[in-house]
Amino acid sequence: MNKPTVQDIFRCFYPAYLEKYSPSPEQAKVARNILNCKTGAYGANVSVCEDCGAVQIHYNSCCNRCCPMCQAVPKEMWMDARREDVLDAPYFHLVFTVPDILNPIIYNNQKLLYDTLYHAASATIRELTADPKHLGAAVGYICILHTWGSEMNFHPHIHTILLGGGLTSKNEWKDNGTAFFLPIWAIS
Repeated sequence: MNKPTVQDIFRCFYPAYLEKYSPSPEQAKVARNILNCKTGAYGANVSVCEDCGAVQIHYNSCCNRCCPMCQAVPKEMWMDARREDVLDAPYFHLVFTVPDILNPIIYNNQKLLYDTLYHAASATIRELTADPKHLGAAVGYICILHTWGSEMNFHPHIHTILLGGGLTSKNEWKDNGTAFFLPIWAIS
């Protein structure tokens, strides 16, 4: 048996969800896009085999960045481009999250507070890595917002890929040469 797709889950449960909840216009648009992705609602392309004449229809995707049905290829292309950016140095994975009690506030103010979460993560990294106690250098990093937890619950958090070293004010490379980069107590 095939695993259900996100689209299958939306088809099955979204009508009942709408009876109980009122999604924002942005959320409703994403849901519509996911429901209609690769169904023919956005048109199709037809391929015809020149040898046997077999016809194959390829339905267009919704191109919504939140849709897992059509974002696999762009995601892989993004990851390939990031691989080209990688320096031959250690990297660390940091996760910035907020207490669950703030989730309803964040949910109702997503535009403002997602931006605030990015800025807080970035400021924390810059401040701590610039401090000579921790590194004393400017580092490179990539921050990625995730809004769902592993239980598919609303759980906004920022994943960060952090270069394990950086450039000093004299433009010299510096790393701390350890398995741990920043102490948890300092980040918390």
